[in-house]
Amino acid sequence: MKGSDENIIIIKKGKKHGGHHGGAWKVAYADFVTAMMALFIVLWILGQDEEVIKSVAGYFSDPIGYSDKMNSILNGSMNLPVDNDVDVMNKFKEREKEINRLNEMKDKIMTELSSNKEFTELVDQVKIQIVKEGLRIEMMESNDGVFFDLGTSELKPKAKKLLDQIGKNLSLIDNKIVIEGHTDSRPYGSNGSGYSNFELSAERANSARRELVASGLKLNRVDEVRGYADTRPLDKKDPYNLVNRRISIVILFDSEEPIKGTNESKEN
Repeated sequence: MKGSDENIIIIKKGKKHGGHHGGAWKVAYADFVTAMMALFIVLWILGQDEEVIKSVAGYFSDPIGYSDKMNSILNGSMNLPVDNDVDVMNKFKEREKEINRLNEMKDKIMTELSSNKEFTELVDQVKIQIVKEGLRIEMMESNDGVFFDLGTSELKPKAKKLLDQIGKNLSLIDNKIVIEGHTDSRPYGSNGSGYSNFELSAERANSARRELVASGLKLNRVDEVRGYADTRPLDKKDPYNLVNRRISIVILFDSEEPIKGTNESKEN
């Protein structure tokens, strides 16, 4: 209308960027790439032989047990059939049962020794632990020389009673036994060409063997008698320490070969 004031309204339209700068497409693309990768993996697996297919299936059923095997699959060095993998797992379970059984024997022996006044002064000289070969019982010498007089292989009365008590427990199981003799580094002879710590340690081990057999252990249970002299000291810093003079009894695992990954040393 002429002669009247008019309000002029100006509308500005902002320029918007295209949708291609948004983030939604990235999620969709990532999903697509993931699906394609999964497809390629499936196609790769289907192209492998039956052993690899079963092994991959086994991994997804038990990732922990098959984690080592997957590395072999990916680098192409996989050559163990699944049946062998199952055998290994079964051996693991059997080994765990054996460890539990030997630990029960360890507890039983230590309880009997601790509750018997005759062995009060000997309990601290006995050390029992699970090792790579089985259950190791260490009977270490003391300042009083409770097992042997210096340089001799004749068992003392208290040592015989201790071995009798241990032998009664060993006779309750069927595992093979190894008996070891150890000395400290005090030289027995001048140059080792004659009678030496090797002979002495072997004779001490045989003295322990005879006492164990006398306590009821069957002779065919003894798999080996070893004389190590001072080559395997408990105290490596002090080769003359009395703890290095000892008799060791090893109750072997039933299986001949150790299984990788089992507990090799549990000390209480």
